[in-house]
Amino acid sequence: MRLEDFPLDFYHHDETPLSNPITDLKSGEQKWLDHLKDNDGFVILTPEYDHAIPGVLKNALDYVGPEVDHKPIQIVTYSYYSDGGMLAAESFVEILQMLKMIVLPTPVLLWNANDNFTKDGQLITDAANSDHFEQRLQEAFHEIGFYTKLLHDNPFK
Repeated sequence: MRLEDFPLDFYHHDETPLSNPITDLKSGEQKWLDHLKDNDGFVILTPEYDHAIPGVLKNALDYVGPEVDHKPIQIVTYSYYSDGGMLAAESFVEILQMLKMIVLPTPVLLWNANDNFTKDGQLITDAANSDHFEQRLQEAFHEIGFYTKLLHDNPFK
């Protein structure tokens, strides 16, 4: 799923979702929270903007409360520069931990996105870093799959 599949206004509810359920949710807001609740683990791919995550992603997370409690998440960031979104990944961890998510320890950093990926996100197989990116993404998906199954079969109580 893509965040654009969930139309969300700027967060303006009186409630703080970690403390009190949100009342008067719009359909897109409810759809977003239901999607999170119905899934056992997550991979979030985000670009880096001004050394952080995009505002639209932070806004979507402002709606979140118990739907993601103790669910694993793998961070994948990309940048058009050589840092691979390292600062976005770093800024993201505290937000996810505040939401009580289990953040996997090693984010996937994809650098020089223009040189390594097509506009629709496909890895360019003959690019200089394609072998590394392919291996790292495979490892990350294996890891999130492992922890998602582990925590699904052994829920935190």
